[in-house]
Amino acid sequence: MQKTDKNLLVLAAENSRYKIKHLSKKLNKSSQRLKYSLKQLEDNALKHPHTIFDYSYFGLILFRVYFKNSFIKESDKKKILGQLKDNQYIVSVYELSGEFDLVIEIIAPNPSRINKELKNLSEFIPSLNNYTLILNIVTHLYPRNYLLQNPQLSAEFEKQLIIGGDRPAIVFNSSELSIMQSLLDSPKARLTALANKTNLNIKTVIVIIKSLQKRKIIRGFKYSLNRNLLGIEKVRLFLKLHNISKEKEEELMDFFMAAKEITQVNKTVGNWDMEIDIESLDKSKIKLLIAQIREQFKDIISNFNRAEFDEYYKKSYLPKHVFSPDRNAIST
Repeated sequence: MQKTDKNLLVLAAENSRYKIKHLSKKLNKSSQRLKYSLKQLEDNALKHPHTIFDYSYFGLILFRVYFKNSFIKESDKKKILGQLKDNQYIVSVYELSGEFDLVIEIIAPNPSRINKELKNLSEFIPSLNNYTLILNIVTHLYPRNYLLQNPQLSAEFEKQLIIGGDRPAIVFNSSELSIMQSLLDSPKARLTALANKTNLNIKTVIVIIKSLQKRKIIRGFKYSLNRNLLGIEKVRLFLKLHNISKEKEEELMDFFMAAKEITQVNKTVGNWDMEIDIESLDKSKIKLLIAQIREQFKDIISNFNRAEFDEYYKKSYLPKHVFSPDRNAIST
């Protein structure tokens, strides 16, 4: 991590479509030098580029599925992960250490479809029959400001991105769907490549992307990080809350947004009410932050648990079935 340009790492990770000219201006470095450095990061430290779509505008809901005892041996693991990554309803796949060993995120039109997909999975992969199902209500994403060497660069990012919630479903036209499908498959594709792939001219592509961003359907373009290479620790807290007022919830969310090490908060329904993702280069900072949360909000936290992240295998915010020709036939 010592030889990594952390400022460049964060800028690229938080917006994978930044142009070299923009990065050069912000970092006061030559374009030629940045091209080389960025290529090194993309080959090693940056993983799973993804477009952040707000799936709720598609009339979809997200469930998070926590499995226990999913893997028996390495050969089983490889086969299971392959099937999960190919599933058109599954948008994310990752491992945890602790009570749960595997997590998937499924996005579908309704709980019935989720139930059918889980039954299908357990039929083909019997080890995936022991799980906890959590409904995701809304997700708050925060930039990785804890990595910045120059804190002033934090002004580049929105303080938070809010994904999900109660939003009216939108009917998209064929050009919008075509652009979104291309950005789902290739988040970093150049405008010329998008134009060629969608049979639209570049001006139309630009107008559509800007419109989707303005309407908050596309919220950004990010990378995941190779945490093992970078020496980043990451944990997820599970909070069960009680006696929480609107004012106390606002205080809690303000605390999360102000804490640089917190990168994501999920409001959920199920065995717990919130999931908080914490990242840091220093394990003691995570420990201290957890202690602060437990102490400052002890009057509303009725139960508390944690798990450590291992590996991400897939990261996305929109399922491929959205672009299926027979979408209506598979929606129930």
